[in-house]
Amino acid sequence: MTDYMVRATAADAQIRAFAATTRETVEAARQAHDTSPVVTAALGRLLTAGAMMGTMLKADSDLLTLQVKGDGPVGSLTVTADPEGNVKGYAQAPQVILPANERGKLDVGKAVGNGVLSVIRDMGLKDPYVGQTALQTGEIGDDLTYYFATSEQVPSSVGLGVLMEKTNTVRCAGGFIIQLMPFAEEAVISRLEKNLSNLTSVTALLDQGMSPEEMLKRLLDGFSVEFTDRMPCRFACNCSKERVEKALISIGKQEIDSMIQDGKPIEVNCHFCNKNYSFSVEELRSILKKSR
Repeated sequence: MTDYMVRATAADAQIRAFAATTRETVEAARQAHDTSPVVTAALGRLLTAGAMMGTMLKADSDLLTLQVKGDGPVGSLTVTADPEGNVKGYAQAPQVILPANERGKLDVGKAVGNGVLSVIRDMGLKDPYVGQTALQTGEIGDDLTYYFATSEQVPSSVGLGVLMEKTNTVRCAGGFIIQLMPFAEEAVISRLEKNLSNLTSVTALLDQGMSPEEMLKRLLDGFSVEFTDRMPCRFACNCSKERVEKALISIGKQEIDSMIQDGKPIEVNCHFCNKNYSFSVEELRSILKKSR
């Protein structure tokens, strides 16, 4: 696994930054869900953002969920991430096909449409923290930039990209999040804005072979950059037959008994990794006993 992300500070900690390369992560998601190119791009961007934002969580047991619900043909995108770089996700409609946009690029904005971005942080409290903002463009990066500014009052720039091969496999994927601290000086803000205005696209930098470190050095040109962490990221699902069995127990005895009366094995699908778990009638009887 060559996917990884870095964290850094710059300009005497007036800026904090994250960058990631996620080709294998996004390709694993594409293979798991058999997504079309435009859905691969949309889900890949959200997976990349989730991986980076997951490292902002405080405790090892905390979980982050990003959900995009739009009126476009893809419906909704859901991604969860932990602080260890594990990320997983799925699209409601994985096989959407759309023509390219006016720039000849995959039209993620049209696939997503108008709607809502939700950021849910489960920190083990009674209720999770939920932040919501309206989608601005459906391009994911712009929407998260807007979310950070309005919901968390942190001026940020989020860049995300997925580039596909003609074979519909992932050529490169990755992104960055750059945030200004409250005490950032005007000169720092102006220089950063200038640097960001010269950015062509994330995929252009990645396709040149830039590492996350090189990407941040380019974006933070003129500042002293200190890298504080480097960690792997991966598409990983923690589902198992045991976890699915617990979920079945939770649906209640009446439902399980109804399945047994049908006399056929059942199959349960994990939305996040698309893996199927089969339970025979005998196994269902065993589950029914445990639910009593």
